[in-house]
Amino acid sequence: MRSSLAVGIVSAFLAGNAGMAAAQDFPSRPITIVYPFAAGGPGDIIARVIAEPMRTALGQPVIVETMPGANGNIGAGRIARAEPNGSTLLLGTTSTHVLNGALYPLQHDVIKDFEPIALVADSPLIVVARKTMPANDLKELVAWLKANGDKASQGYAGNGSPGHMTSLLFQSVTGTKVQFVPYRGTAAAMQDLVAGQIDVMFTSPIVALPPARSGHIKAYAVTSPRRLSSAPEIPTADEAGLPGFATSSWFALFAPKGTPRDIVVKLNNAVSGALMDPLVRARFAELGLEMFPREQQTPEALAAFQKAEIDKWWPIVKAAGIKVE
Repeated sequence: MRSSLAVGIVSAFLAGNAGMAAAQDFPSRPITIVYPFAAGGPGDIIARVIAEPMRTALGQPVIVETMPGANGNIGAGRIARAEPNGSTLLLGTTSTHVLNGALYPLQHDVIKDFEPIALVADSPLIVVARKTMPANDLKELVAWLKANGDKASQGYAGNGSPGHMTSLLFQSVTGTKVQFVPYRGTAAAMQDLVAGQIDVMFTSPIVALPPARSGHIKAYAVTSPRRLSSAPEIPTADEAGLPGFATSSWFALFAPKGTPRDIVVKLNNAVSGALMDPLVRARFAELGLEMFPREQQTPEALAAFQKAEIDKWWPIVKAAGIKVE
């Protein structure tokens, strides 16, 4: 009995020392940030913007890898099962870490299988339509959708995506209907909107602003309480005729559960430092992204924020009866 107890104590001691050594040596190899959606999407761009200043802070290459599939569940599941050594991270979203938990029968837990690192960015959505849409403002778009509900089409990046959920809320508020057209990513959906193959989208400023500025699509409203500093010409939904209508999509960095605390702290410091970089801040503003205050960039703040989002959205998803097998 004493021998077994001694072996157990020694094993635990050695394991603890190994974990401390790994944390002290971190990072000793390149770090990969997985964005679990298609290349060219909002999170792909966000991850690449912060990768360079993180590389400088950590002294190792920071590689961004896209892994689309099942509304982010394939990539998220991979990180949930990854070695908790800080070398493989996930840029999670409202979809992967809130909505999918209520929509899909997951093989991982959106809370228990991840270690929060930091909130990175918050993005409102923009209501956009094909260039040839007859409507010239949001009120006229609502009228057109009401008159053409049997044929109006909307592109989106999968059930439970921010564009999908925002559209459901929009339809409930306005009494409109659309035919949903799913895509593997928002970039592909935007290509079809520019080509006039679909009618409307609810998508991030990162995806919407370039074609809107070049006149290839129409932008009607932004779903935030304030106008974007990067696109002050686009009114808020409230100003355009939908009082109180506001939604957004957030992005945050997560590690596999069990990642040592010292490694989480080092990664959090690297992210926070990147978000203080003037070039990053300027690029985010240009893309229509909002930054969270410094006090909300801690792992603890991300955990509390995620729980609050789950408490907000899960009842809405369940009440709508949305389920994806």
